Amino acid sequence: METGEICHWPNPSSLGRIANKTNRLKWFNPEEKNVRKIQDHGLTGREPLVFLPAPFSNEPPTGKAHLKQCEQMTLARRQKRLCRREPGLAETLRESVRLSLLECRYQFRNERWNCSLDGRGSLLKRGFKETAFLLAVSSAALSHALAKACSSGRMERCTCDDSPGIQHREAWQWGVCGDNLKYSTKFLKKFLGQKRVSKDLRAQIDSHNINVGIRAVKSGLKTTCKCHGVSGSCAVRTCWKQLSPFHDTGRLLKFRYDTAVRVLSVTNAATGETELAGPRRHGQSHRSTDLVFLEDSPSFCRPSRYSPGTAGRSCAKDTSCQSLCCGRGYNTAMHLTTLSCHCQVRWCCHVECQTCVREEEVYTCKNT
Repeated sequence: METGEICHWPNPSSLGRIANKTNRLKWFNPEEKNVRKIQDHGLTGREPLVFLPAPFSNEPPTGKAHLKQCEQMTLARRQKRLCRREPGLAETLRESVRLSLLECRYQFRNERWNCSLDGRGSLLKRGFKETAFLLAVSSAALSHALAKACSSGRMERCTCDDSPGIQHREAWQWGVCGDNLKYSTKFLKKFLGQKRVSKDLRAQIDSHNINVGIRAVKSGLKTTCKCHGVSGSCAVRTCWKQLSPFHDTGRLLKFRYDTAVRVLSVTNAATGETELAGPRRHGQSHRSTDLVFLEDSPSFCRPSRYSPGTAGRSCAKDTSCQSLCCGRGYNTAMHLTTLSCHCQVRWCCHVECQTCVREEEVYTCKNT
């Protein structure tokens, strides 16, 4: 996606409409293989996610299995048509939910808002920094999952990256199956129904933050090479395109969240259209890689329609308790845990360990 292009999704919360409808599915047995039941919801959708999908299976669904998966998802009519046409897309969408959910929780594990999904519908109606991150990490996860699905053969209509625009050297052989980010970006625009943003300020902000997520994935696309030759001479190199681990993308987006820019609307004197404007830094306004927000976030200290608050949250006594507990103080409890200790290797092929009990202090935020 080139700088300046804007992806518009009329309802940004549909980024998470890849969660299953509760009236279509029953709860899974928590002991069932490859299913991990959770009590949370899809990352940015309004429908519950009844389980956290296991990582990709090796083979895409066959026959009409993918049609059933598409019907079980809350998608716009046009998106559902695309899902039916592309076996493997439904599983890819679910994988993107898994990626974004886990990464969001990890990046905000020590924050007052810890990516709790309760009240996310209310959160997405506002212009907070947290809203910006949710949109960015969701679009990034979808872009990443699509590229990986192409290179692994889980989607029939796309293949490996063929490295367009790369300056080939005579000693290079383009091989291995590269992550196809070019197709991923193109398909994502189609899936999201990209078009120029309307004059609505919130639509512009949401679209900008969606694009920040896509660009974050693109920035992590690297050329990886493997040498071949006698005694490691590297006479020939086999190269391919490879995405960075999604955790790297999540870390970058968390940095964008920490340095997010507050914006407001201005009227372009030449066109009369509403545009985004932010504080000028070094002679420039906000950049295409900046997350932007419209209003200050709540404290997230107390239960509200945006989060369950921080009461009962675990914290680190010397680093996070003061901030996380919002001045209410914290409770201290002693927990006993068992672990293997004093292990010794016995000839020839086994290890003997003793069982030790460790006592440790655990700190949790008080309610009042």
